[in-house]
Amino acid sequence: MSKVAKLLGVKYAVIQGGMACVSDARLAAAVSEAGGLGVIAAGSAPAEVVRREIVLARGLTAKPFGVNIMMMSPHTEDVARVCLDEGVDVVLTGAGNPARFMEGFKARGIKVVPVVPSVAIAVKMEKAGADAVVAEGMEAGGHIGKLTTMAMIPQVADAVGIPVIAAGGIADGRGAAAALMLGAQGVQIGTRFLTAHECGVADAYKQAVLDASDISTTVTGAITGHPVRVIRNEFSRMLEEYDFVSKEQKAEAASKLEELGAGALQRAVDGDVTGGSVMAGQIAGLVRKRRSAAEIVSEIVRECREAIAKAHGSGGGLCSE
Repeated sequence: MSKVAKLLGVKYAVIQGGMACVSDARLAAAVSEAGGLGVIAAGSAPAEVVRREIVLARGLTAKPFGVNIMMMSPHTEDVARVCLDEGVDVVLTGAGNPARFMEGFKARGIKVVPVVPSVAIAVKMEKAGADAVVAEGMEAGGHIGKLTTMAMIPQVADAVGIPVIAAGGIADGRGAAAALMLGAQGVQIGTRFLTAHECGVADAYKQAVLDASDISTTVTGAITGHPVRVIRNEFSRMLEEYDFVSKEQKAEAASKLEELGAGALQRAVDGDVTGGSVMAGQIAGLVRKRRSAAEIVSEIVRECREAIAKAHGSGGGLCSE
């Protein structure tokens, strides 16, 4: 049994990404019911909104699920308190250091799994008491780091003793198998679940993912220090114009980008795929069909097993004999 699956109390080490404005109780519960770990994304939502989602998820599944907390949210302290009050199974964190909450979470038996963009931060999180880390490459949708998944996973796996979960550029069993070969013991998947029947984003958002090719995404907002991967549209092209400002204009441009980006994801989630921020990973070009969460999890697990069996059965590997 995968160490990650055992740690999280799930059948399969398939974690649904905590996508802000997207990952709600209905999607999380469906993934958990399928044997993976569903995740509710707190994003910038007030604590009581997160509490309602936790209660709703508990009404839909008796299986473990997690909550993703963004450390840069103005509601972080209150959301953390809600997770403690509700005794959630797993807390995943991003965009900041969760060290100050670690003792409280661990005292309640809550597993803590930070999302990290580098070896140094993975090591730091292990020292702080994390139970595992999600090492997310820049192929992912939404806010990204600078390292690719393939380069980062083996380095993180060599650097820490806790389980590593791979994320970024994984949407099927072949990707999951590759991540396991690189040293990961589980995978986190976001973009593939955007097209799940249980995902509440507008149909236009789902179709944008289904219509995407391998080169459909771009990275915006790098000038702000918080780059975001999205599917190209009129909104992203407008933001890209700020990449060419002079050094003297950077501070003003960064401020303008922050202003333009406010609410842009929610607009896309509500169906404005022209003027909204349609966050999705580079692997979107591989997503071609709508499926239920259960079908997605089952397919990924089956394909992963088949890919590993095929690799082992090939005998020679890279050798000619």
